[in-house]
Amino acid sequence: MIGQLRYGEHRSIPEIHQRLESRGVGIAQRTVGDLLERYEELVALHLADEERLQERLRRQGQVILAIDGMQPDVGHEVLWVIRDSVGLTGTKFGCGMALCGACTVHLDGKAIRSCVSPLSRAVGKHVTTIEGLSKDLSHPLQRAWIEIDVPQCGYCQSGQIMSAAILLKENSKPTDKDIDEAMSGNICRCGTYSRIRRAIHRAAEMAAEKRSS
Repeated sequence: MIGQLRYGEHRSIPEIHQRLESRGVGIAQRTVGDLLERYEELVALHLADEERLQERLRRQGQVILAIDGMQPDVGHEVLWVIRDSVGLTGTKFGCGMALCGACTVHLDGKAIRSCVSPLSRAVGKHVTTIEGLSKDLSHPLQRAWIEIDVPQCGYCQSGQIMSAAILLKENSKPTDKDIDEAMSGNICRCGTYSRIRRAIHRAAEMAAEKRSS
């Protein structure tokens, strides 16, 4: 912000000079001019980059990625596209540093931390959120979570379930050690770890029963 000038607020350099002078800002005219000219150059470059991105996406048919079967607008990190553009709020923002696991989603069947994953990583791929795990809470993990009453505050639980889903996909009968290792990146501030472990074992049982029926 320069003299209350906000990014995207386009004023001519003379207008800004006058505004700065009216506030008693004693900066050399040439220095201010150079600074503001550079600012306007950067704004123009940013807008040009956005236009080039939009054009590239138009050439690709505007298919950026599919999130639970829907196509979002261009955004930054995958998490904010999911929440703000698509309106799927089951995926949570926890730490913003890929340390807590609350934002876990699946990208082409692999668990990722959506809070630090740029949208460019997901171009042409499929993102599955907690809402897309099943439409009617019929997934074994969702059923087990309800049966064992796992959540306390519930904030981290969508990330816990999404990580557990990848575990069971890769290991249909995990041991306690397998579960602890696979879930180590998901933090529960309420300390529901023992119930999470029990629910994953129960979900494995449910899935096995479904396969044998």
